[in-house]
Formats: sequence, C-alpha cells, structure tokens
Amino acid sequence: MSGGRLLGIARRSAPRAPMEAVSEAAVTLETGVGNDTRGLARPGRSTRRQVSILRLEDWETVEAELGTGLVWTTRRANLLVSGLRLPQRAGDYLYVGAGVKLEITGECDPCRRMDEQHQGLMAALVPDWRGGVLARVVTAGHIAIGDAVRIEAT
Repeated sequence: MSGGRLLGIARRSAPRAPMEAVSEAAVTLETGVGNDTRGLARPGRSTRRQVSILRLEDWETVEAELGTGLVWTTRRANLLVSGLRLPQRAGDYLYVGAGVKLEITGECDPCRRMDEQHQGLMAALVPDWRGGVLARVVTAGHIAIGDAVRIEAT
C-alpha cells in the first residue's frame, strides 16, 4: 500500500459540458463523483469509466513538455491525486478519504478531444499512462480535497 492526497475534484453536468471544480462531493454507485455525467450507471452499460483519476506529477510532466500552464481540469478528469503512483493494471483498488473504494478498470486513453483543449495534449498524455486511470465505484461515501488516498494491490 502507498499513500497520497486528493488535490482536486471535478464533475461535468453533460457530455462536452465544462468541468466544474468542487471542494467536496458525494461518490455513489449510481452517479459516480458528484453526479458526473460519465459516472451515471445505466442499465445494460458498463461502469468501467465511472471515475477518471489523474496524477499531479504526470500532469506536471505534460505541462512541461508542452510549455504551458494548463489547469488540470483541461484533462477532464474527476479526481486529481498526488504523492503516489497510480496502478497500471486493472483490479487494484484506490481508497479516498474514510470510506470510498474505487476499483481500477484500466487506462484513461486520451482522445482527440484533448487536442481541442490544447494542440498536442493528446500525444503528451499517451506515454506511461500520463492520461490517468479509470475506475468504478465499489463503496460509496463522501470525499473532500485534502483527503488521504491510498492504493491496495490485488
């Protein structure tokens, strides 16, 4: 197990809607992080992409490579964490705060939408899983910026 901190929380109300940064949020099995449109569990559809998680250290590498100071929400991720290495395989667990448990489901592959945000962003996110990871909610709860984050390998 390794530990870190939750530095950011963001959600979007609809596909392509701007990201809204918040200081705290409910995380549920039905709606993901703060009712994020990607987090909604729909009958017959996978929850593999319910929560997206970005590591600050990876984002800083991307910013340095691009020579820019983009806000982390440009990546359109739900959570920004620091102080730990995100797993690069499915099945491990990420714990946030006192009780939220997320199962890592895979890499958050950057799409061409990233280049709509900033030219070259997609390519800069590709190496070493810099785009972050995807997860599904296993245990619901409440999270807030500053919460402890830890990884449990399976």
